[in-house]
Amino acid sequence: MKFNYSTHFKNCVQSVKEEGRYRYFAQLERIVGSFPNAIYTSPEGKRKNVKIWCGNDYLGMGQHPKVLAAAQDAIEKCGAGAGGTRNISGTTTYHVELEECVADLHNKEAGLVFSSGYVANEGTLSTLGKLMPGCVIFSDELNHASMVHGIRSSKCQKFIFKHNNLDHLEYLLKQVDINLPKIIAFESVYSMEGDIAPIEEIADLAEKYNALTYIDEVHAVGIYGNRGGGVVDERGLMDRIDIIEGTFGKCYGSMGGFITGDAAVLDAIRCYASGFIFTTSLPPATLAASRAAVDHLKESQEERRVLHENVALLKGLLRKSGLKFYDGDTHIIPLIVGEPTCCREVTNILLDEYNIYVQPINYPTVPRGTERLRLTASCVHTKEDIHYLAEVLEHLWIHNHVFNEVKNIEDIEKLKVCV
Repeated sequence: MKFNYSTHFKNCVQSVKEEGRYRYFAQLERIVGSFPNAIYTSPEGKRKNVKIWCGNDYLGMGQHPKVLAAAQDAIEKCGAGAGGTRNISGTTTYHVELEECVADLHNKEAGLVFSSGYVANEGTLSTLGKLMPGCVIFSDELNHASMVHGIRSSKCQKFIFKHNNLDHLEYLLKQVDINLPKIIAFESVYSMEGDIAPIEEIADLAEKYNALTYIDEVHAVGIYGNRGGGVVDERGLMDRIDIIEGTFGKCYGSMGGFITGDAAVLDAIRCYASGFIFTTSLPPATLAASRAAVDHLKESQEERRVLHENVALLKGLLRKSGLKFYDGDTHIIPLIVGEPTCCREVTNILLDEYNIYVQPINYPTVPRGTERLRLTASCVHTKEDIHYLAEVLEHLWIHNHVFNEVKNIEDIEKLKVCV
């Protein structure tokens, strides 16, 4: 019998639906001057105004006048696209200036801009591993998929250490010849947990065992530090980290990824990383917008101040309501539901009845049994917005019983299906 391609892939999708983790994409139009408001278009074509509570534009830079003006100026001067790959006619003045800008942000010798944060992680880690004979990579078990992809593509020997567990990391480091090249790859802010890595202690271990340090700061750049350099900036640790990776697609409100570090290392990545070499480069308008956002947040403290104030308010209201969430030291608030179908139902109720948009976070983004709502209060949410969200969630918790009755947030694997 001939292989039936259509039936096979329909069955693949059906199995995802049966597990309750099929991904439905919400069609949204953000409204300039009115973030975090957006127009939602339902599958039936009906449109209504909603409030976004799961976005990554934490500081509202996607609508900042300086950012919009920079993008408009660049598109009027240079047109829509870059015209090629970085190697073939696609390196513009905007690329060069943005790379100098992020190098300055992290006080590093050089910067390198990629088409996305995913490509930056995958391309850099895979290339580093391939270029160093006998390289061994140590990776936090909760590292982003892009980091996992890069490490896997490097074909290096790898060790996975328990999340933020220094004892386990050191135990694994001891198993490897100290003279072999090594990389410790980890994140600063873990976006699904809302916690922060023990960066200084990891840097100490890297020094002790002769390893390079590679940190993903995508959910931290712009938000932490006096100039927005991330958690390493805030903690005065930039000189302890060899390669810092970030993105323009979150708090800078634009698109693209980058790395900063030693000039020789970055030049090697530029020469060997396929994801950098063989893709059309970012357009001038996007690069100009990114630079305007980075430059603004090097100077302005107001956006960061309001963000952290709003996060503190929302966390306080959720605690008062008895809602269970990972109460970390970051701006990210993972509100635990614990079952995929229930998680989807919660978000449907919020969208349909309360005009609140939050995307459910299910497996494989998070482990099964830890399904959650990832709430992100931004600096452009009002205090009224925050109180309304907290009131709605408390109402659903108390009266509708749509959340799990989580008894012990640390014992997440024991979560049961909501009823």
